[in-house]
Amino acid sequence: MSPEVLDGREVGLDALTSERDFYRRLLELGEKDALEPLLADALGLIVEVTRAKVAYLELYDERSTAPRFWTGHGLTDQNVRSIRTSISHGIIGRAISEGRTIETPSATLDERFQDLGSVRQHEIQAVLCAPVGVKPPIGVIYLQGRTRPGPFTAVDRERAELFAKQLAPLADRLVQRSEFDHLDHTQKIRERFRCPEIVGRSRILAQVLNTAGSVAPLDVDVLITGPSGTGKSMLARAIASNSARNTGPFVELNCAAIPETLIESELFGAERGAHSTATRRVTGKVAAAEHGTLFLDEVGELSAGAQAKLLQLLETREYHALGGTSPIRANVRILSATNADLEKRVAAKQFREDLYYRLHVVPLELPGLEQRRDDIVPLAEHFCAEACKRHKMPAMEISRHAAAACREASWPGHARQLAHAIEAAVIRAHGDQSVTVHEHHIFPKAASVEVADLSLQQATRQFQRRHVLEALEKNDWNVSETARELDLARSHLYN
Repeated sequence: MSPEVLDGREVGLDALTSERDFYRRLLELGEKDALEPLLADALGLIVEVTRAKVAYLELYDERSTAPRFWTGHGLTDQNVRSIRTSISHGIIGRAISEGRTIETPSATLDERFQDLGSVRQHEIQAVLCAPVGVKPPIGVIYLQGRTRPGPFTAVDRERAELFAKQLAPLADRLVQRSEFDHLDHTQKIRERFRCPEIVGRSRILAQVLNTAGSVAPLDVDVLITGPSGTGKSMLARAIASNSARNTGPFVELNCAAIPETLIESELFGAERGAHSTATRRVTGKVAAAEHGTLFLDEVGELSAGAQAKLLQLLETREYHALGGTSPIRANVRILSATNADLEKRVAAKQFREDLYYRLHVVPLELPGLEQRRDDIVPLAEHFCAEACKRHKMPAMEISRHAAAACREASWPGHARQLAHAIEAAVIRAHGDQSVTVHEHHIFPKAASVEVADLSLQQATRQFQRRHVLEALEKNDWNVSETARELDLARSHLYN
């Protein structure tokens, strides 16, 4: 038998049970130790008790640099963008600025809101909007429409306000933790070492930039090591732009891209007739970098002859053009980089030991992404923005789940591989007419990954995880709804 309704309140045994369950689940929210599970479960609870058709929950801290965290129910990507742009005005903006619950049985008939473009466009009726926290709020809960006829009831308002009150201290604690997690360790270093093109915030990147900032103003030669695709060339440019030679040329030579027979000519120049292709005098990269910086990428690939000449240049600041008889004085700074283990090459007699120690005066190691997990999401977001701009597409954002998947994924090609993956994902998302890049856009072959090398238990776990994640995305990360659909306890979705 359905409970009776008196002045918007349910009465009877069912109502008492419902009220008790609501309070119990409110208390359970305090067990969450991460924002995303808290948001998902909290939104599922408020949707369930108010029977809202559309719901949106956002947490933030205007005083911090932590990102905003949000989740929605019954919303398309476009709906979410529309709601997020109204945070500073409209119904949501009013609730935040006044610090109180805003309620209307029909926004289209309410003189406070009837002239708002979004209200007219979507013919918005019943709305209940409550700030989370006070002085200032740290979030907002927005509810629109009900699955049952009529406006939100007095009980709905009471529960929404109690929900917001209970959520506030939990959210504040987790937002502050997020602030620590998203702390930019490079911020102070960037004040003295300008490198806007180098994206990242990790502690290990801060150490690299700190060393780079210390050696940049010194006219010493620097060797940058690290795997391919980590941004060694970008770091070299940053060192040059922060040096006293920043007005001079920056000349780059990839030693691995030049045939061994031509590398000396390319590097040091050649007199006419010095070799079969020198039909005229050739100006080398050293001369082209005069009064500036010469960057030798993949320096470990230099031929034995080129190594000897480079050593002479580093020690005497003089060199001979190929076929030339007179020494040429050079005023140039040498920066070099390699992804090879030069110590092993020295031991194998493939690289000169004296040249290695001459280059190794100030070593700088740029680690791969497996050691810079905190940099992966900022890099992915940067590559997403760059791809949208390059292809003249509307701005997109990477979903929280996709960002988390990127952070946990293996990127053997490092930042270069990540950049290509994100650009391809942006194109796929655009093809789907989505303004959000989801996991399946970034990892389209993930569902068909071979499991031959996995144990049965590992393969089963992989399938279960993907199945749950797909269900969560389909249900707008409503944990309660997903748990019911999968016939699981809500707590199992966090395991």
